Amino acid sequence: MPTKYDSVFWIDLDRIQPNPYQPRRDFSEEGLRSLAESIRQYGVLQPLVVSRTDVEKPEGGLESLYELIAGERRLRASKLAGLRQVPVVIRHGDTNLTKLELAIIENLQREDLNAIDRAKALKKLIDEFGISHAETAAKIGKSREYVSNSLRLLSLPEHMQSAIVGKEISEGHARALLGLHDRPEELETTFKEIILKRLPVRAVERIVRSIAQERVRKHHRKTPEMIELEKSLTETLGTRVIIETNAEGGRLLIDFFSPDDLSALVASIAASSASSSTAELSSTEAGEFPNTSQIDLIAPAAPEEADDDELYSVTNFSV
Repeated sequence: MPTKYDSVFWIDLDRIQPNPYQPRRDFSEEGLRSLAESIRQYGVLQPLVVSRTDVEKPEGGLESLYELIAGERRLRASKLAGLRQVPVVIRHGDTNLTKLELAIIENLQREDLNAIDRAKALKKLIDEFGISHAETAAKIGKSREYVSNSLRLLSLPEHMQSAIVGKEISEGHARALLGLHDRPEELETTFKEIILKRLPVRAVERIVRSIAQERVRKHHRKTPEMIELEKSLTETLGTRVIIETNAEGGRLLIDFFSPDDLSALVASIAASSASSSTAELSSTEAGEFPNTSQIDLIAPAAPEEADDDELYSVTNFSV
């Protein structure tokens, strides 16, 4: 990185080539426009870092070409601002691996680098240098666990990694989802729930814990019929439903994530119950009695002279 002892040179923008080892792939257009406006007003406050290569021109003589090591955002914003030249510090004698290390470390030290680009940068640093997680952590000033946990994000399916880059889910969501890496169906279902219901990280962690606990409980082995019933209830209520069994019976767990969710569930159950009651009442009015044999009690017209005892005698009814 530039220090007060480095010489600063002004180089034409069109002579600076991008860094092929640049780990950052996601650049905010809004952020670049904001930086470009700042550069128009105040100039480039921090010099870019480049390496220089002298190549022979076809017509003879040497030409100096520059390759960017650090300062990709400043380079892009300077082009947007319409600058012709930018201040640079030239580093000499750096190998490609050193350029890679410098580019990665500069980006990793930025807080706005997304988690997937960071993980890919760390992986490239480890693969290219052949160093351990602990050594990588020392280079970037982080813990070994930070490096290892970042790399684990790359084990998620590609579309989930894209969701992290696109800010559809957070890194916290992604870390929680890693607990389901060996259960692809549950992983996909939980991921969709995060997107559709905008679940907070804590809710996702609770779901993952519940699934993990369910896996190790011997008494919770479900029959195919019970699994089908769980699926049916989940589809009907629009939220995760888990049936837990034990020696005495069991319990029904219905997830909700906000007071509105709870109200909607109660309304749905109440509506279903009311519908069932209405259907039962209609059947009763039609002369049908659920769960009983159907019998018709027919009372013949009583003679006008018959007394009350004879009128209500059982002998006057037929089945």
